Amino acid sequence: MNRLGLILTLALSMAVSACAHQAAVRVSRVQTSYVSFQTLDEAQPRAEAGVLRLPIGIDHRVPAVVIVHGSAGVDSRGSMYAADLNDAGIATLEIDMWTARGIRSAEGRPKGVPETLPDAYGAFKLLAAHPAIDPDRIGIMGFSWGGVVSMLTASRIYTERYLGKGARFAAHAPNYPVCWVYDRVPGYEMKELTGAPILLQTGALDDYDQPDTCAKLLQALPSDVARLVSLTVYPDAAHGWDRLEPAIMVNDPYSHLGKGGEVRIAPNEAVAAVSRAATVSFFRCKLGLTRCAP
Repeated sequence: MNRLGLILTLALSMAVSACAHQAAVRVSRVQTSYVSFQTLDEAQPRAEAGVLRLPIGIDHRVPAVVIVHGSAGVDSRGSMYAADLNDAGIATLEIDMWTARGIRSAEGRPKGVPETLPDAYGAFKLLAAHPAIDPDRIGIMGFSWGGVVSMLTASRIYTERYLGKGARFAAHAPNYPVCWVYDRVPGYEMKELTGAPILLQTGALDDYDQPDTCAKLLQALPSDVARLVSLTVYPDAAHGWDRLEPAIMVNDPYSHLGKGGEVRIAPNEAVAAVSRAATVSFFRCKLGLTRCAP
């Protein structure tokens, strides 16, 4: 698919999503553009589409956040968080990794998340070159698969591989990023980080992990790495608590600590509201829009 086709496909997808959820997603004062950028995959770079939302009426460079979807592709979650971030004066770039690869469902996803890190770093380069964006204040967040992307882009090794020395994401906010895989599966190492802060939000009912899996991950990390991570575990939250779509059951070989099996993906409106507020507060603080709480 050519670049124009990528952009038109994503535009249609976003338009349909917006119509379906217009009662739940408010309209922010933003300039919305459908953009295309090059992924940084050395072997097979791709033209990838995204939705760039810039707050209107700000006369200086603004911070930005890359939003990365889950295994099911672009859905309601990205636009919900984007609206709240835009209201806070933060630009957003929601990317579509699957259309660029011709993937139509979660079953066709790549073998591992590291294959999609060039997408996130390509999005970073697009934002860093934009005249309205402050290149030193670019964060990243994501859901499930995108949450793992958000975690791994905090790795110094991956960041220097794709961006060189000096550039990095300024803050990371992964939602339910499958905590058991880190420092256990090759390619998912978390021992050498860039030093940027991480807001890790997960649920005690998540079928990929156990209620204490993420806490155990932090306990196993070196102290200088663990201090970068702020962990929140929501007691009544299953995987995908911030979706608007109905609850579903899926099979995933990475679930249940890697044993595989069924995963319940279920919305929780109350937790979703809290997690969105926490995410916005985190980025406002770490991207320099407000003073961080002591």
